[in-house]
Amino acid sequence: MAASSPVRVRFAPSPTGYLHVGGARTALFNWLYARHTGGTFILRIEDTDFERSTQEMVEGILVGMRWLGLDWDEGPFFQSKRMALYQATAKRLVESGNAYYCFCKKELERGESPTKEDASGDFSKHRDPCRALPRDETVRRRASGEAAAVRFLVPEVGSTRFDDAVFGPIEIAHSEIEDFVLLRSDGVPTYHLSVVADDIDMRITHVIRGADHVSNTPKQMLLYQALGAPLPVFAHVPLILGPDKTRLSKRHGATSVIAYKDEGFLPEAFRNYLALLGWSPPDSTKEIMSDEELISLFSLEGISKSNAVFDRTKLEWMNAEYIRALPVEQLTERLLPIVRAAGYDADSDKMQRITPLIRERIKLLRDLLTAADFFFTDELPTYDTALLIPQKGDLAMAKKALERGREVLAHTDFNHQALGQALRTAAKEMGLKPGQMFWPIRVAVTGRTASPPLFETLEVLGKETALKRIGKAMGVV
Repeated sequence: MAASSPVRVRFAPSPTGYLHVGGARTALFNWLYARHTGGTFILRIEDTDFERSTQEMVEGILVGMRWLGLDWDEGPFFQSKRMALYQATAKRLVESGNAYYCFCKKELERGESPTKEDASGDFSKHRDPCRALPRDETVRRRASGEAAAVRFLVPEVGSTRFDDAVFGPIEIAHSEIEDFVLLRSDGVPTYHLSVVADDIDMRITHVIRGADHVSNTPKQMLLYQALGAPLPVFAHVPLILGPDKTRLSKRHGATSVIAYKDEGFLPEAFRNYLALLGWSPPDSTKEIMSDEELISLFSLEGISKSNAVFDRTKLEWMNAEYIRALPVEQLTERLLPIVRAAGYDADSDKMQRITPLIRERIKLLRDLLTAADFFFTDELPTYDTALLIPQKGDLAMAKKALERGREVLAHTDFNHQALGQALRTAAKEMGLKPGQMFWPIRVAVTGRTASPPLFETLEVLGKETALKRIGKAMGVV
């Protein structure tokens, strides 16, 4: 591809599954490179596996891309709508002598080769017998309606070499490449044919994809050359592994991108974390980076040759950092749908008062439901009497603190400054340490021993609710 050609990259998922972490990282790298170079980012849905592709999975991919904020410039294009291009490309390759019709058994079409390789992986001694069929016999059998696949005619000698933008020079001997299928006998293209035909048609300049595709590249380069098309730059990004250094899978908790959304991850935090899985900025010590910084600094040269390890703990840490950095109004907007989806009646004004109290206490947005559910419920569960007892205290002390606390709250303005002063004064008058006074009241109004700041919590709950809950707790001591 000419160096002066405007950058055009694509993300081309198959809708046989949801958008997962590995696919999302590939999409992100393509998006970052397009935005960094002022190029074009194309979305292409590779849906020619008609048995496994579903509309549900297509929608899942689109929803995941939109949540991640990876806006595409062209597409989505669907390969299922482009069959004529693939069939015409296969015909052109046959007519130019770079491919041939194979009449071998249909079940061999997915296995690529109708003959076995030798122990060294050498296919040169076992080429498909159909490649040697006389042209007139091929024409006759096709004219009679006999089904045939189309296979690429791999050169007998030589090798294919390319300089991968990540891994450097890679070379494979043609003797190690089988005569791979381009078009199955039912007219459906294989991955190699459809991806190359599309990439040529869409003028893709850089193919950025997972390292598991390295073995496909020599075959596809042969197709580019046979079709007289300029080669793109190939950049194969390292795989993502689980903590046990095996490929990331469901047993590591790997799931669809939307599942992370539902758990309460912020898309901007998820983007930041994914960008650093296999890529390092020039200042590799910096981890929290805005989209503008990522776009400005991203380069293919910064992609690592080593596989990346998905660290859930670090992802949660980064998400918590992003939560704390959000202005209260914006964080409230993110939290409200979660509260309402859980069946709680929460208005924006109340949530605006709660958000500052719990922002430092949550790693995921959904943590709100466990960290602050007591703000939204009318009734708390039955109290565990033992929880009401303060440290270095007893049940009698808890009862005394609750009785005095209820009396004080009933006659105090319900703002956190006044509440704090009144309760501290009461504790001093009773000969209690502040913690001994506050502990049973905290448990009474929140149902737990750890909560957001007590006085601010009381203010948000309001006098009626606070007195009601303390009264209920007094009934069990």
